[in-house]
Amino acid sequence: MSGINGFAGPPFGPVKDAFAANFAEDLELGARFTLVQGGEVVVDLMGGFADRAETIPFGAGTLCPVFSTGKAVAAVLIARLVAAGRLDYRTPVAELWPAFAQAGKGAITVEQALSHQAGLAGFADPIDPALWFDREAIAEALAALSPLWPPGSASGYHPGTFGILAQEIFRRVDGRSLGTALKEDLAEPLGLDIWIGLPEAEHGRVAEVRRPAGLPKFGQINPATRAAFLEPWSTPAGRPHADWMRAEFPAANTHATALALARLAGALADGGWLEGEVILPPALIAEMSRSRICGADLVLPFEICWGAGVMRNAPLFAWGPGAESFGHAGWGGSCLFADPERRLGGAYVMNRQSTALVGDARARRLIEAAYAALG
Repeated sequence: MSGINGFAGPPFGPVKDAFAANFAEDLELGARFTLVQGGEVVVDLMGGFADRAETIPFGAGTLCPVFSTGKAVAAVLIARLVAAGRLDYRTPVAELWPAFAQAGKGAITVEQALSHQAGLAGFADPIDPALWFDREAIAEALAALSPLWPPGSASGYHPGTFGILAQEIFRRVDGRSLGTALKEDLAEPLGLDIWIGLPEAEHGRVAEVRRPAGLPKFGQINPATRAAFLEPWSTPAGRPHADWMRAEFPAANTHATALALARLAGALADGGWLEGEVILPPALIAEMSRSRICGADLVLPFEICWGAGVMRNAPLFAWGPGAESFGHAGWGGSCLFADPERRLGGAYVMNRQSTALVGDARARRLIEAAYAALG
């Protein structure tokens, strides 16, 4: 295999051992794991290959598709609007987007939409999967959709439609897309290699994904789970993969390095400070991450507590023991997390996907080693 590079400073030596063990047990193709504590990068490990043929080393510039881990990035961008006084989480979405009031959705608030309570986990009836590539058309289709359960009564994970909701909420307040705002406000000024919508010039840096042999274990399949994940139109399709990378699907096609995601997570864990400026005030970090709903999710087979676009660590505890930690997981195993109690943020990215929905075993091993080292 391509060797393991990077570093794990004191006291995090055991994290490097755990990272090596994932490769030794043939669990990885290429991967990177980064931790930031108190604003300092304390672990940054990478290894393996960026391509399926195992000819290109997985390096510092390798971008990974992190799928739903990017939902946390969208959540931060929306929280910045709230911090600026331009948006209130309690505002009905229909006040920003009048067409959204159709089919009895007029009372759904921004925070309910971001915490997967809107009942819009997917399209139960067929649509052309290429429709996802037309922002206005897919938004119009979602605005007309009837909820799959009474809004506000329960959460049901919105794997793709979260991105439509987040994009429309953001655009109707700010005027820009989430991808443009990310680039202009955070990525370029702060040197964060994170993209929602990847320019073609960057495509050569993207790791090739080795998909798992089977599907995740969704538990008992219900209509909401089927609409969210299992219909042929549940995800964008019908266009070349390069079009998918270029498009802005804020719920599913963020590309990033682990270092960039960990620096963002580290800021959220450390009062919002990144490169000498506060990207999100502490009060808004707490407001974004506080629990909006807890209980049995109607789409995922877990008990989950959702914040405004982020997942609380409890009760799953996928990211160590921190009761106040929060973050997000992505299809195949990627994740980012922020632990304000320990001022610790981290991210794991890889290109060999597992079937884990939350709490990939490889990331758990790394995070558990980190917390064990902290004592």
